[in-house]
Amino acid sequence: MFDLHLNRGRRDFLRVGGLSAWGLGLPAILRQQAQAAGNRTRRAKSVILVYLGGGLSHHDSLDPKPEGNEDARGKYDTISTNVPGLIVGELMPMMAQTMDKVCLVRSGAHNNDHHETATNWVMSGRFGSAFGDWPAMGAVAAHESGFPGTLPPYVAIPRNPSFTWELGKSAFLGGRYESFKAGDPNQKDYQVRDVTQSVPVTDVRRDRRQSLLQTVDGLARRVEGNDQIKAFDQFQQRATQMVLSGEARSAFAMDREETTLRDRYGRTTFGQSCLLARRLVEHGVSFVTINSGGWDHHSKIWDGLERMLPDFDRGFSALINDMHARGLLDDTLVVAMGEFGRTPKINKDVGRDHWAPAASLLFAGAGVQPGKIIGATDKDGSQVTDNPIAPADVAFTVLDSLGIDPRKQLRTPDGRPVEILDEGRRVEELYV
Repeated sequence: MFDLHLNRGRRDFLRVGGLSAWGLGLPAILRQQAQAAGNRTRRAKSVILVYLGGGLSHHDSLDPKPEGNEDARGKYDTISTNVPGLIVGELMPMMAQTMDKVCLVRSGAHNNDHHETATNWVMSGRFGSAFGDWPAMGAVAAHESGFPGTLPPYVAIPRNPSFTWELGKSAFLGGRYESFKAGDPNQKDYQVRDVTQSVPVTDVRRDRRQSLLQTVDGLARRVEGNDQIKAFDQFQQRATQMVLSGEARSAFAMDREETTLRDRYGRTTFGQSCLLARRLVEHGVSFVTINSGGWDHHSKIWDGLERMLPDFDRGFSALINDMHARGLLDDTLVVAMGEFGRTPKINKDVGRDHWAPAASLLFAGAGVQPGKIIGATDKDGSQVTDNPIAPADVAFTVLDSLGIDPRKQLRTPDGRPVEILDEGRRVEELYV
């Protein structure tokens, strides 16, 4: 394993980068992204990853077991969906009428039930320590896909998932490929720092912003060396455009959406995050992670699910149906998953504990066959009995959809070649 502990000067520089609107050393970011971009065949222009941090109970949502034992059955009845023969938990009536637009995978499986390690595993596709040894799919996408416009290629709403270390999401790729944290779009008068202009930009203010960018990038040059500042003027200009761009301000302008549509998504952090994600991919963002935490229901699971599942049901169904109506699913891959499932047994605190051997995932768009079910679990939802899908398989499929070779070798800071993924396959069953 390569050393993730960067030298102090570099790590101090990464922190200083927070002063600029999009992170650190913007010209260097843009330059490297442009160099990484290639003429690749892509089934998806963008990916939206809905991350259900903590672990969604598959028993009570997407893989109910009405014929199982009492614990596996849980509290809730099942309801039919618009896919013949498919049932879901009763707390998901809107998704029940949306299942014909998604592919349900009931066979997500791995063997690690620790939040930190499992989160980094499923987010990157590579197993490592709890400290985030491998870059997340979004960071790889930012590194490999290039920079298509004036928006950052990788955005997290409201922020990165929990259970991640300081550079856990970009790992050895460095802070330049970290996500841009959008904040909570459900906040009143939501604005993104340094993107929404509260006052007109005068020549003086514009000069000050350009000066700030030059100062930050100057520090980058001292820390990283002159070999990374070729074509500096071109990318300095692009970095300034990002800060001042009307397109960037427009992408985050939630108040431009119709009230009825915002209500359809739900006036919650999750619902409005889904709506913002749709806006961002419309404006060319390559990878959006929607972080929905709080699914770790070790106790009082019924209270937790009755609070959270209707929110997910409303927001995710609205996202799928809205994107379908706009034609955005043609070239956007949407994935919903957590780090694992929950136990088939209710514990003494009326909760379900971590369960890595079985979990449910949702896929939609970018050629994925809608209305399909992949894989299965046994009568109690305990073990996968058909077509297990591993974290590396999910990551392989996501990266491949973006035209990124999952076996490509990247370079660590010390020059060591490392494959993006060392195992995994494209989940062909999604497409046929």
